[in-house]
Amino acid sequence: MSEAGHWIAQVGNYSFNMDTLVTMWTAMAFLIIFALIATRKLTLIPSKIQAFSESLMGFFWDLTDSMIGKEGRKHIPLVASLFLFIITANLMGQLPLRLIQLKQGELASPTNDINMTAAMAIIVLVYYVFTGVKKKGPKYFLHGFDFISIILALVEVLDMFTRPLTLALRLFANILAGEILVSALLGMCAYFLPLPIMFFEVLVACIQAMVFMMLTIAYIAMAVEEPEHH
Repeated sequence: MSEAGHWIAQVGNYSFNMDTLVTMWTAMAFLIIFALIATRKLTLIPSKIQAFSESLMGFFWDLTDSMIGKEGRKHIPLVASLFLFIITANLMGQLPLRLIQLKQGELASPTNDINMTAAMAIIVLVYYVFTGVKKKGPKYFLHGFDFISIILALVEVLDMFTRPLTLALRLFANILAGEILVSALLGMCAYFLPLPIMFFEVLVACIQAMVFMMLTIAYIAMAVEEPEHH
């Protein structure tokens, strides 16, 4: 059964986008294998893959230190995992996966599925709300019991739940639009016409991973920041 270009598997009353699951687990397997290789034999004189990994972690450290502060590094596992997974998943859409012919749907980037991007956005929402409540307690939501404080709290809760929606839709729409454009150009001219767009989509894949990560860090920073006392 195929729906909206996806390979749909029906299990009882539930349906699953199998193409998304296959490419998602492929991206995760690649990252796990890379991490195992990079950390297998750590030395004072690093190998190329160790040096690359250390410079990558340095990038995350500097970013979280500058945006969150002294407690920023404790959030690196989530931030780094999201960035590395998203950029890997986005770039998978530029691999010639469409050469693998399926009877139903096609193999493409898992981030072209709104279910995938929404799941990641919900993880971010739960994480920064939990972090904010752990840091500030009930004051994270409500700073007082007067009318203005209650209205501001309701607005903040509404804003809190619309942030993941924008995260999910931005990533999904950009990746899906790029893949549709490349597919259309492949149908018109399979050799040279799609190449400039494919190179551009590699740039878009990197930018969208960076945007998702930066917004995640910004949301965490807002959740843990202490109010200024005058």
